[in-house]
Order: sequence, then C-alpha cells, then structure tokens
Amino acid sequence: MTDLPADKGACLTMLRDMDRDRYLACLLAPEDKRGDLAALYAFNAEIARIRDVVREPLPGEVRMQWWRDLLEGNPHGDSVGHPVAAALLNAIATHNLPRQTLIDMIEARIFDLYDDVFENRNALEGYAGETASALIQLSSIVLSPDDAARKAETAGHAGVAQAMAGMLLLMPLHRRRGQVYVPQDVLSAAGLNRESFLEGKDREKVGAAIEIFCAHAQDHLNKARQTSLPKAVVPAFLPVAQVEAVLKAARRAGADVVENGIQLSLLRRQWLLAKAAYLKRF
Repeated sequence: MTDLPADKGACLTMLRDMDRDRYLACLLAPEDKRGDLAALYAFNAEIARIRDVVREPLPGEVRMQWWRDLLEGNPHGDSVGHPVAAALLNAIATHNLPRQTLIDMIEARIFDLYDDVFENRNALEGYAGETASALIQLSSIVLSPDDAARKAETAGHAGVAQAMAGMLLLMPLHRRRGQVYVPQDVLSAAGLNRESFLEGKDREKVGAAIEIFCAHAQDHLNKARQTSLPKAVVPAFLPVAQVEAVLKAARRAGADVVENGIQLSLLRRQWLLAKAAYLKRF
C-alpha cells in the first residue's frame, strides 16, 4: 500500500478500529482512491457513533452541527486540526462531491439521537437512502463518476439492504438503549408496538416482525443485484456482500436477534468481501 497523506492515513487507521468492513473495502480499492474513500468512511463513522459518546440528544446535536458548519463553509477553529475534517474537505474538492448529500447524511443521523420509531417502511428507506445509500453513491463518484451516475439506483437499493442488515446486527445494543429501528407498520403487522417489541415477551410475534423486516431487506438486495456492476465501482459495494449472510442468520435466530444478537466472524466477513472483489458482484 502506498503511503497516504497524514490526514488520510489517520482516517484509514481509525477505520481499522471502528469500521473494519469498510477498512477492508478501502484496501481492496485502487491505491490512488484509498485515501479519499477512507475520508468518506471515517466521516460516516464519526457521525454514526455520536449516540455512543453522548448521554443526551442535545450534546449530540451540537456535534452534528459542528460537521454541518464545516460542510457549509463555516468551520470552527478546532476543525483545522481535525484529520477527518481535513481529509473530507480534500476529498470533496478533489472529486467535486456534493456537499448537500453529506449534509443530508448528518440530518438523517439526528434520528439516531432519539428513541422514535420510523412511521413506516418508506421512512426507513428514506433514512437508509440518505445514509448507507448515499455513502455508496459518494464512494462510487470517487471511483468513477460516470459509472456512479449510471448505477445510482443500484446504490439506492444496496444501501437500504445494507442499512437494514446493520440494524439487525445492532439490535441488542438498540434494545438496551430503548431504540427500535423496525418501522411501526412492520411492528403492527406482527401485532406489536414499540414497547412490546422491546419487552420481547411474545417471541412468536417478535420473530414474525424480524421475518417481515428481513424479507423487506432481501427484496432491496435482490433489486440491487439485477444488473451487473462496472468494475470501477465494485469497491464501493463490497460491504454489501455480507448482507445476505446476515439476513439468513437473522431469520434462523428469529426473536433471539433482539436479545442475543448475531455476528459474522471476522474471518467470514473478510472472505465474503474478498469473494465479492474477485467475482465483481455482491
């Protein structure tokens, strides 16, 4: 691997500890693109973890505003020395990335700071579209702008599937916090509401909600797979290669997903990414 500028190297190091899957995706990308991909992924990791480091929503919103100000051209003094901020601004300038898409990612992540429930699957898809799908699309622009434009719909479906798989993996953590990412219409279809889902006493109904959730994610994954990917943008989609394995594990686990969780081993995750990189499909 070629040496990266200090800021981008710091982003890659950060990903190794905070987002191993996207770290591996960076390593499987062309050398001249790794630093800018790492900057995008590190930014995503920074805003995604805000709920983990604050006790109340207001301090979280302050942190979100810090990033929003940076992207709107009103950086705070301490942003100059922030490696992720510096690397992100460089990536934006190098690849003419749309700042509004990044701002929309921040706005969507405000949902994470609270314990509200998505009203329906459309609301969930909107959240996933502005977070995971947007990240795939931005990464595709870094890799190949022309191919990114042609595969925007694929990125949309792939991102929704990936986001939903991530929600399944994090369900035990979300439950401890009192968060529910299963939309209200899915809960209602299973005969549940937010409180009864968190209680988990009716395992049959909780399992039914998980099944409906997984089926919806699988539908998006199937739609994303309908067309082949241009070779240039494959690295942007590599983390999606784990989605189907997560969905299968969640369906087997049923209600246990909420309490005990599911995890793929690091070795299996590495193998799935490497396989996707070799076959040029996820």
